[in-house]
Amino acid sequence: RVTVLVLDDSVLRRNRSKAVELLAKVYDHVFHEFVRGFNLLALGWSDGFSFIPVSFVLLSSAKLRNRYQEADKDIDHRTNGWKARMESMLQKPEAALRMIESALAAGIHADYILMDSWFTTEPFVKSLSDLGQDVIGMVKDLKQRYDYNGRLYTLPQLAKIAMDRSNTHIYRSLMVRTRKHHLPVRIVFVRNRNKKSELLYILSTDNALSEDEIIRIYGMRWNIETFLKASKSLLKLGREFQTRSYDSAVAHTAIVFARYTFLEWLRRQENDPKTYGGLFFALCEDVQDMELSDALRSLMNLFLETINGYGTEDTEIIKSKVVNWIASQSRYIKGLFQNLCWES
Repeated sequence: RVTVLVLDDSVLRRNRSKAVELLAKVYDHVFHEFVRGFNLLALGWSDGFSFIPVSFVLLSSAKLRNRYQEADKDIDHRTNGWKARMESMLQKPEAALRMIESALAAGIHADYILMDSWFTTEPFVKSLSDLGQDVIGMVKDLKQRYDYNGRLYTLPQLAKIAMDRSNTHIYRSLMVRTRKHHLPVRIVFVRNRNKKSELLYILSTDNALSEDEIIRIYGMRWNIETFLKASKSLLKLGREFQTRSYDSAVAHTAIVFARYTFLEWLRRQENDPKTYGGLFFALCEDVQDMELSDALRSLMNLFLETINGYGTEDTEIIKSKVVNWIASQSRYIKGLFQNLCWES
């Protein structure tokens, strides 16, 4: 299975709160309005079936004027609690990059990093490419330019160049370079099912992937949406406690993520039919690396090299035994089928 790290954010509303530590005015992209609360930046791992939350940051606001309350100054600056408070006041891309670096340093492997259009910007993609990670993300048309055959084009202009009228859903893809850092990327143009007059643009830094594979892998990003929805609706994320402490808010979020991990593990153990199937196909691929005739020839060569290391008398005895064993195989096979009758 292809494994991915998925990055996304969601707003935790605290509209009735006034004195909560690091409470801030944050923008809700779903309702297009400013609210009181925190911006939950989450990072998760997925293989297409299971989704496991890996890390998170409860972001306040990097701007002083947007924060209703400041951090508790009595906390020791050497503690993890103070470091978490400082991290909450970072810009969202910087906090996201730190989370990904920590996950990779902890040994969490992922073939790709998936993100929505808010994170898929040239500087952030360049930072992830410097870490050796491939990125697949949705791109928003913000009048940015891409280099194609020595000329700069917008996304709609590239879509016209790549148009293929034989396919009503996928126009196809183009290999382009970003304007500033000259990163080679592939952009896939997909018709929006909800509004067919619009196109969706998916960017991939892995240029070896086909259009279908890029779209299939990007579809795995939806797992984090269902995770956040389940955490808020079923596990009461942000609604199960009443506290003014930032530490309590972080602790409760970690408890909710741990609950979800346990539930996801149980679901995988009971409902995933691909667990053993994947192992079967992996073993089949290893077996097919060598033909049976080649394997027997290699085995016999190894056998001859081994017996040649013995003395002459021992070698003749071993060869005699082997010849007798091979000759006896025909009699043995005939004995297995001696009761067969071919007459009707």
